[in-house]
Amino acid sequence: MRAEWDDRYADRHRLWSGRPNGALVAEVAGLTPGRVLDVGCGEGADAVWLARGGWDVTALEVSGVALERAAGHARDAGVAVRWVHAELTEAALPPASFDLVSAQYPALLRTPGAAAERALLAAVAPGGVLLLVHHAGMDTRQTHDGGFDPADYVWPSMVAALLDDDWRVEVDEQRPRVAPEGGAGTHHTDDLVLRARRLR
Repeated sequence: MRAEWDDRYADRHRLWSGRPNGALVAEVAGLTPGRVLDVGCGEGADAVWLARGGWDVTALEVSGVALERAAGHARDAGVAVRWVHAELTEAALPPASFDLVSAQYPALLRTPGAAAERALLAAVAPGGVLLLVHHAGMDTRQTHDGGFDPADYVWPSMVAALLDDDWRVEVDEQRPRVAPEGGAGTHHTDDLVLRARRLR
């Protein structure tokens, strides 16, 4: 997984737009800044935006190439971000300690024990919010020439299925995507947005 993503980032000077994701901007608007975990932070646009907004940011990314770029963007912006080079399921994260766990279009691999889904939920502090955003329609696509098989990955519905009485779903919908111009992924028009609050 690390080598695959390092290669993707190394192939381009910049893979993403450099601007924060629209769904993140919309959903965070009413939240009080606290500790946030940015899962799959890529080149750091969301992490830098959150840090500028007063959040204490921990950003997780499997690609070292992407992390180097992200750290450079943070330095240029004059903000502090805690960078973690690991897959979500391998990261030594303090449990139940983040006021916001943000996963914007994450490439999380499925496992029989739902390890990635459970790791997302486990990171959220009581009273905190999980925000998971993905491209609508991707989960039902057929395997294509690039080797992408939707059945290999975690989708919002799989995380929602694990929510119990300790959680309250605040948003679970498909909506038009507010996409930053430029960068990969601009052809996707709709988002799946899952926002859930941990009650205890």
